[in-house]
Amino acid sequence: MTETTTSPITSKLVEFLNCPCQYFAPMQDDDPLMAAFHAAQKRGKQEGFIPMLVAAEDDILLETLLMNSDPQSKGGTFSPQAVSAYRSAMKALPLPQNAEALFPNPWGEEDDLLAEEDLEGDEGEPINRFLGYWDYGTKKTIPLILAEIPVQQPWEVFAYLPFGGWNECPDTERLMATAKYWFTKHGAVPSVVTHDILEFTLPQAVGREKAPVLAQEQYAWCADIVDQGVGSITALAQGLADSTVWYFWWD
Repeated sequence: MTETTTSPITSKLVEFLNCPCQYFAPMQDDDPLMAAFHAAQKRGKQEGFIPMLVAAEDDILLETLLMNSDPQSKGGTFSPQAVSAYRSAMKALPLPQNAEALFPNPWGEEDDLLAEEDLEGDEGEPINRFLGYWDYGTKKTIPLILAEIPVQQPWEVFAYLPFGGWNECPDTERLMATAKYWFTKHGAVPSVVTHDILEFTLPQAVGREKAPVLAQEQYAWCADIVDQGVGSITALAQGLADSTVWYFWWD
C-alpha cells in the first residue's frame, strides 16, 4: 500500500486483496481521488488490471468477503490458499447470459413493460459522479482503497470482491454474470464497492432508446434503488438515459 494507515481493518483488507493498493483518507473534494482513479483506468488497460474504489474501514464488507471466500476464517484470520482457490473457481464458472434468467420480469405481463415514449417528464436525475463513497454526515469521502484488481475482464473483480449473497444482494455468480452481460451490452465496469453499495462506470450514457429495458433489468436486479430510492421505474429510466454512473444499494 502506498500510504500508511493504522487501521487493522484496512490492513487486513489490503492483505486479503493481495494486489497494489493506494489508501485515500477522507476528503471534502474528491477531485484528487477521481484523478487517481482515471489514471488507474488508463494504466489498467495497458497493465492488465481493473481499478476498484473499495471502502477501507468497513468491517461488514471485510467480514462478508472472508465469509464468502474462506468460510473457515475466524476473527479476520484467513487462508490465502483457500481464498486463491475460491477466486480461481469463480473465474472458471460458466456464466449465464440469458436476459430472462438474469432479470425475470417483475410484473409478469408484457404489456406492463416501459417504452421510450414513457420517458417524458423529469422525474429522474442522471448520475455522472460517484455517490457511494460519500459520508453525508461529515460531507467527506469515506476512507478508501484504490485497488488494482489483477483480472483481465471487468466482471471478474467479484471473484476478488465477493461482497454479495446476503438478503436480496446477488451472490458472486450472479454478480459476475450480470456484470458480464452489462459490460457486453453497454460497456459498464464495476468501480466502487462498500458492504451494501455497488457503482458502475460507463464510457457513455445508454440514451433514451435503451433506458426503458435497462431500468427494468436494474429494478429486477436491485429493487431497493426504486422502492427505497427514486420511487418509480420511469424515474429510474429517465435518469439512466443520461447517466455515466450506475448506482445500486441493497438494504
